Amino acid sequence: MDIVFRGARVVDGTGEPAYRADVGVRDGRIVEIGDRVDGGRVVEADGRVLAPGFIDMHSHSDLQVLARPEHLAKVSQGVTTEVLGQDGLSYAPVDDGVLAVLRAQLAGWNDDPPGFDWDWRSVGEYLDRLDRGIAVNAAYLVPQGTLRMLCLGYEDRPATDAELDRMREVLARSLREGAVGMSSGLTYTPGMYADTAELTELCRVIGELGGFYSPHHRSYGAGALEAYEEMVRVSRDSGCPLHLAHATMNFDVNRGRAGELLDLLDRAIAAGGDITLDTYPYLPGATYLSALLPSWAGEGGPEATLARLSDVDTRERIRVEVEETGSDGCHGVPVDWNAIEVNGVRNAENAHLVGSSIAESARRAGRPPAELYFDVLLSERLGTSCLMHVGHEDNVRAIMRHAAHTGGSDGLLVGDRPHPRAWGTFPRYLARYVRELGVLGLEECVSHLTGRAARRLRLADRGLVREGWAADLVLFDPDTVADTATFEQPRQAAAGITHVVVNGVTVLDEGRRTDALPGRSLRNPRSRA
Repeated sequence: MDIVFRGARVVDGTGEPAYRADVGVRDGRIVEIGDRVDGGRVVEADGRVLAPGFIDMHSHSDLQVLARPEHLAKVSQGVTTEVLGQDGLSYAPVDDGVLAVLRAQLAGWNDDPPGFDWDWRSVGEYLDRLDRGIAVNAAYLVPQGTLRMLCLGYEDRPATDAELDRMREVLARSLREGAVGMSSGLTYTPGMYADTAELTELCRVIGELGGFYSPHHRSYGAGALEAYEEMVRVSRDSGCPLHLAHATMNFDVNRGRAGELLDLLDRAIAAGGDITLDTYPYLPGATYLSALLPSWAGEGGPEATLARLSDVDTRERIRVEVEETGSDGCHGVPVDWNAIEVNGVRNAENAHLVGSSIAESARRAGRPPAELYFDVLLSERLGTSCLMHVGHEDNVRAIMRHAAHTGGSDGLLVGDRPHPRAWGTFPRYLARYVRELGVLGLEECVSHLTGRAARRLRLADRGLVREGWAADLVLFDPDTVADTATFEQPRQAAAGITHVVVNGVTVLDEGRRTDALPGRSLRNPRSRA
């Protein structure tokens, strides 16, 4: 054996009761589970939980997993696989012009690292880049906004037949190169310019090639249920499996309404729908600050947006939509500036804004909040990130109990004070919602975070502790595991997680990161790679 976990409390990812066993790993595989397994290095588990490595179904590590491949944020919380390409915006497939626009638009999510080597353009080339050495495994979704940008630009209009044909062609090629499905960001430009018919046509391609559709749908605020219904229709009409990204009901208009969403999903599943979802165990959301703008303000790309923000009359038109009527970028809800907290800036002159709401900063400056907001966007060239304090605890708890639920951090790794979910999502599930509140049982929660997610990704040999399966494993103490990342100190490793194994190689050893980079891309089983 390469490593033996002796006397572990095995929680195997199926949801079945835990059992005590030794688990032996050799050549990247779990090769023996039994009463006494000998040989190789022995880790005395002493009754700690040995589980499949956690699967982060919604990650924004697209650049940072390459720029900082040790990836401590995920390794330290027991994540062994994450899904990239989320919210309809990422960096493949692209050409040179689209890549330049995305680097500017997504700086608030992913940074734009100086000197970074952008040596890919296609999905296959991006996955090849991951295979050169990363700490955890990664799957990739084709981002529909990026796809639309590549095939018809940044225009708010329906695709022509020729443009739709090209999108279908590029999407199919990307799936054959290894993408596991497609994501959308339907409150982000330019993905939000697509209508239901366009999305349905793209999803037909995904269903035919063995993928799934993971939308950030059109609203998590006003009209949230209608937005969920649209995604269910797209899935039904296209025959494409559906995985709802960070599925929640936010803003005051949706307080206590999680049951309505779950009823909708239960009806669709009972009718034959293949539907799953993911959530993070926190109340605030996070995005880039310019996402609150109405969709028309983003048409043409970042430079066009900055020009509009520099025009007095256009600023007033934007202000009315954002503050009074509710822009589509802010989920149809008039913005509450007290709920919008700046948590990352690129320019030192704006550092004083970090940790304060737009309302607080405006009061200190003696200015209207909207004017300060516009000027920050101009000063930062849209590269600012924010927290949105819009969630409800009762909705979070209700949704995480659902049988279709999986876990996703939705974590941004950059900025002055990134959301702590990037470092704390998985230990927080185990500490707060299992040990402290009892919302989920231990075995049930582990199955949400491992086996269920692996089934959605169609990983035939991952997500369970089972002989012959890939050795992606995490060892933790269920009595002490905890998230230590906070909103004030967000980059803090979890407590109580001591060992993490990826493809049979230890990447966290007695709580310390090793130098190993055993992760690789996990490609669509129907790909040609």
